[in-house]
Amino acid sequence: MIRKIIKIDEEKCNGCGLCASACHEGAIDIIDGKARLVRENFCDGFGDCLPNCPTGAITFEEREAPAYDEAAVQAAKQGGITMTGEDIMKIKDETERKAAMMAHLSAGGEHPAVGCPGSRIRQFTREDGAQPELSTSGSRSVSRLGQWPCQIKLLPTQAPFFDGAKLLIAADCTAYAYANMHEDFMKGKITLIGCPKLDAVDYTEKLTAIIRDNDIKSVTVVRMEVPCCGGLQRAAENALQASGKFIPWQVVTISTDGRILE
Repeated sequence: MIRKIIKIDEEKCNGCGLCASACHEGAIDIIDGKARLVRENFCDGFGDCLPNCPTGAITFEEREAPAYDEAAVQAAKQGGITMTGEDIMKIKDETERKAAMMAHLSAGGEHPAVGCPGSRIRQFTREDGAQPELSTSGSRSVSRLGQWPCQIKLLPTQAPFFDGAKLLIAADCTAYAYANMHEDFMKGKITLIGCPKLDAVDYTEKLTAIIRDNDIKSVTVVRMEVPCCGGLQRAAENALQASGKFIPWQVVTISTDGRILE
């Protein structure tokens, strides 16, 4: 529908945050030091934010926009999540959509691509001094998995745990073949696992989006020596090239009897 809605001039915006505080509906967030209208259906068009802007960065415009959704606004005030992942995906401007999605996920919202409740994204804080778990054999070990989910097919392309992450892209068999996978490879990294033979997909597109759209510091690929694992390595290499970024990366190959092959 065509309706009156606010427009924010980022060139004039100084990031003071007064507009976000004045907006009782929660339509505005401060992202990367700039005010952004990240929830168009939360903007009622009354302009409470306008007189609070010291630089005159906010004006009205008439354009195509979703209708004001009062029920969603009230639900957000009660639940702490401002909008659904599906609503965010409807935002036309790519920059605003990405910013809104990151804010949504950081607040504990669910990614629209993740339908299974067991696949809701989570990030774990691992302390080096944490008490190891006692296994049935009597040995002690610490999980180094930094996030959930870890399957490439289930992971969203944007999530808070990708910010500044060192990626481990591993064939799922490697964790069974190599005994010290957690300490030697997973520790301090965000783990992405998959098997191109079993999934019957090319991971290149998703890996490209993850590397391109997030602040990734390095990429480590751990694969098995078997030929089918070459698909995982090629996908990672193609993704690095397609991302247009120059990121440190390495490939480690594990033998079927659990050794690191030079």
